[in-house]
Amino acid sequence: MDRFDTMRLFVRVVQSGSFSVAARETGVGQPAVSKQIAQLEARLGAQLLRRTSRSMTVTEAGQGFYEAALRLIDDLDAAESLVGRGQSAPSGLVRVALAPVFARLYVVPSLPAFLEHYPDISVELLVSERTLNLVEEGVDLAIHNGDLVDSSLIVRKLATTPIVTVGTPAYLAARGEPMSPGDLERHDCVIFAPRGEPRAWRFAGKFGPAVHHPKGRLRTADAEQIRAAVLAGLGLAHTPGWLFAPEIASGAVRAVLAGYQPAPLSISLVHPAGRRLPTKARVFGAFLAEALGREPAFAPS
Repeated sequence: MDRFDTMRLFVRVVQSGSFSVAARETGVGQPAVSKQIAQLEARLGAQLLRRTSRSMTVTEAGQGFYEAALRLIDDLDAAESLVGRGQSAPSGLVRVALAPVFARLYVVPSLPAFLEHYPDISVELLVSERTLNLVEEGVDLAIHNGDLVDSSLIVRKLATTPIVTVGTPAYLAARGEPMSPGDLERHDCVIFAPRGEPRAWRFAGKFGPAVHHPKGRLRTADAEQIRAAVLAGLGLAHTPGWLFAPEIASGAVRAVLAGYQPAPLSISLVHPAGRRLPTKARVFGAFLAEALGREPAFAPS
């Protein structure tokens, strides 16, 4: 195994967080993976990974080598593609972190066109409702809803989406339509509760901002479950407009309290600062901006 192969192997170990997973992905035995990483550490004269019987962490030296290895591998892939195809054709794996339901509704349906246009690029979608550490988890790009204050990230705003309060026609017929945020006290709410903490519903109006602390019998940190609960008639939800855009368009749900909508929510593409964004990631970001621009749920930024 040459130096670049060993470097690729090290990158996959860090990204997967597991020697066994990296071994399975590369088709070699786990002892061989451990031996190659040990030889790499011996050649560099530094410990790259701390290994115990239950976990593996990246050392400071390992993190620096990992980031440098990513740049070198991307440059090598680009050079090979340039020679092999006679033109600059992006190639390699793009790892993108995003929320599961956002991926299902707006990213996966557009992927066939992207993959056809860039046959040498592969895409790995890392779906999670939690905020990932992009550097530690080897993420090229992440799609973020809302404001972001992390100064270690580069943010490119792609679009905005309204914040809507929605319910099914059957629920509204049975319980009545709220005419102001104060009327929500008489309604069941489907509560978004990340890390177990219910999130307040915020509104704007001619008399200034208003905050409602929702009450209801269902809490969840999962956007797909919020969709399912509202469509099942369990109550109202206060969500980004993209989450229910198809149902609002079809009439399966209705938006209420339109006169009290807060400021729209930003949809942004983020990546770590201090690292050159690979060509494969840049073209994926451009594709995503174009794809969202075609969706009526989003207003381009």
